[in-house]
Amino acid sequence: MNAAKVAIIGFGTIGSGVAKILLESGKRLGRHAGRPIELVRIVDTDLVRPRNVAVPRELLTSDLGTVLNDPEIVAAVELIGGLEPARSIVLKLLASGKNVVTANKALLAEHGQELFGRSIAFEASVGGGIPIIAAIGQSLTANQVLSIHGILNGTSNFILTQMEEHNAEYSSAVAEAQRLGYAEANPAMDVNGSDAAQKLAILAHLAFGAQVDWKAIPRVGIDTVDVSDLRYARELGYSIKLLAIAELASDGLELHVSPTLVRHGTPLAEVRGAYNAIRVVGDAVGRVFFHGLGAGQMPTASAVVADLIDTIVGRAAITFRALELWSDRGEAAVTLRDPAKSAGRYYLRFNVQDSPGVLAQIAGILGKHAISIASVIQHETEEEADGVVPLVIMTHKAPEGAMSQAMAAIDRLPFVHPTSVRMRVRD
Repeated sequence: MNAAKVAIIGFGTIGSGVAKILLESGKRLGRHAGRPIELVRIVDTDLVRPRNVAVPRELLTSDLGTVLNDPEIVAAVELIGGLEPARSIVLKLLASGKNVVTANKALLAEHGQELFGRSIAFEASVGGGIPIIAAIGQSLTANQVLSIHGILNGTSNFILTQMEEHNAEYSSAVAEAQRLGYAEANPAMDVNGSDAAQKLAILAHLAFGAQVDWKAIPRVGIDTVDVSDLRYARELGYSIKLLAIAELASDGLELHVSPTLVRHGTPLAEVRGAYNAIRVVGDAVGRVFFHGLGAGQMPTASAVVADLIDTIVGRAAITFRALELWSDRGEAAVTLRDPAKSAGRYYLRFNVQDSPGVLAQIAGILGKHAISIASVIQHETEEEADGVVPLVIMTHKAPEGAMSQAMAAIDRLPFVHPTSVRMRVRD
């Protein structure tokens, strides 16, 4: 049987991992694909940088045209990352008749509607080696998905784990993540919640048909979390995780990304280091849980090559047509819920002047907004030079809108010092 000829566009860390699997596991992959898979081109602007895989010199080129103009290449893997030139390259690949496999979540979240005219497989765009796209798009399609709770950014989870387990300050935990290669020199997209929001937008579209601009998803990053918050959370029986949440309510779909207190003993609370985890609740299956490395060379390459096999077999095209991704699916689409109506429990930390009546005034403002207090922590402290002490409050369930208004009013009190902290609580 004729081999399926494929190309890799972008020969960085993930591209090297994909090449390694294709070149070293050809027989096994061929059995799964029903015919041999032959890597015939690797396109990159840097052909001399050392990689951890040896490839025949004739495979390497800087000329994208060698892929676009070769009718025998049936699929191309885009692993450049970012928006441009990735967007332009994918459009050219699709126009030339190639099926595309990508790990580029930013590209899909930003330009999905423009790109999805021909089969694109994108398992590696969310969760690295975790097969969450296939699970929601295929295995769980008998269900109405009711909710998705995910730790979708391994870098943030690693930083929070360092802070919790080693009592590390935020800046030193970031530096350690950078030293180990988990965080970029500029880690902003990871730590400010943008990366998780992009991934949540993809999952929300897949599970609920939601057409949402990821930039419109309310998000708070872990750069607001102090090591003291992790200590207080542990005292209360919780860990802090950057959670991406999608929940279907009667009045629409709730989406947000934020540091969240997750109760000890629950699966999400036990996720450590650079791992990802996703809990999906379906109306028929109930709760299912996915856990694994969400980034890194070989876990991501594993998902890319699995997509490549599905593309060659033809499964990806069938699934793609059935899902009608980024199309106007009318009855399948949902409206987004007003974030102010989102209700939940909250963890609050204030830096306040240590004087009588402070708690009473804060409690009064919370009460005015119909927010009741569940518990308070204010430890006895050594006499501070400035007389400022932390005050931690756990609330009962309250709407986001009311909580936001109450926090604004409390922050205006003369005895409250910057910067107050508010985090959601998930039991």
